[in-house]
Amino acid sequence: MKFDIHDGPGDETVLLSSGLGGAAGYWAPQLNALRARFRVVTYDHFGCGRTGGEVPEGVTISDMADEMAEVMRASGTPRAHIVGHALGGLFGLDLALRAPEMVASLVLVNAWSRADPHSGRCFDTRLSLLRDSGVAAFLRAQPLFLYPAEWMARNAGRLAEEEAHGLAHFQGAENIRRRIAALRAFDIDAQLERISVPVQVIATRDDLLVPWSRSARLAEGIAGAEFALEPEGGHAVNVTRSARFNRLMMDFLTRHPARPAA
Repeated sequence: MKFDIHDGPGDETVLLSSGLGGAAGYWAPQLNALRARFRVVTYDHFGCGRTGGEVPEGVTISDMADEMAEVMRASGTPRAHIVGHALGGLFGLDLALRAPEMVASLVLVNAWSRADPHSGRCFDTRLSLLRDSGVAAFLRAQPLFLYPAEWMARNAGRLAEEEAHGLAHFQGAENIRRRIAALRAFDIDAQLERISVPVQVIATRDDLLVPWSRSARLAEGIAGAEFALEPEGGHAVNVTRSARFNRLMMDFLTRHPARPAA
């Protein structure tokens, strides 16, 4: 697993885990804010970016959470605050259930305990584009599920760059299909009350891919969870409203210093 350690002044570590794209670079808008206080670890998921590899048929969220735990061990991180976007947040939830001693806190961004049928429709549409129209069409449509329309209109050049980068570093159709199958099979809705670490849930009302009600359910089911419902920002709110997102995230993390592992 390819990872990066971004040193900071503190002795606590924040591990960042991105969504379906699986790339460490997704978190660029958060690095400066986090490094002012924390040591930060980012990584490319298995099957993605520099890590590469073929994701096996039948892969589960627990398998992917084990890969995240592997990154923690390899980077000398026995315990971390985990900030996860969508799919990446599911890894954190799984780890908090199976190995809570490794999780200081969780920040969950547009995540879920059980996928919504609407999200299933969106993923079916994306997979159909990939199968029937090819990688270029899949990548051309991707921003529609990530960003608000007004933000896309103001950032056409950036979207073109992202599309070209995605085409040059595409993780592969089978990897995409298998990772989507894993996130759709994930269901810990009945286990939320077992999560005992501090949790912040951040959602946006205008997320096209994941209805904000899925995040509300997380906050409702996890004792003591903090819920921030933003009026706008889309699925990738940490990118489109990074300053606001960073304030929310940093406020939570600094109020929940890591306790020694049990």
